[in-house]
Amino acid sequence: MIAAPDLAPRLARARFRAWHRGTREADYMIGGFFDRHHAAWSQADLEWFEALLEEDDVEIMAWALGSAEVPESYAGPLMQALKKLDYVTI
Repeated sequence: MIAAPDLAPRLARARFRAWHRGTREADYMIGGFFDRHHAAWSQADLEWFEALLEEDDVEIMAWALGSAEVPESYAGPLMQALKKLDYVTI
């Protein structure tokens, strides 16, 4: 699925925020996830990701690594994809 033109500015902001988290580890995890998956996202998926970007990196990484329980609001297929970590390339 190609993102609708009206989502393009939001996707650009989300990509920037995903790759500029403050630590290299978070950049690779969150930015890599964005790069691998964003092309297939619906508007609801983008809203999920935008909300995720508001969370602390430590929390996001703990959820992805399984060292902390994922809040119900983030549980689902996108979090399962984030947990795979198969998108991280260094």
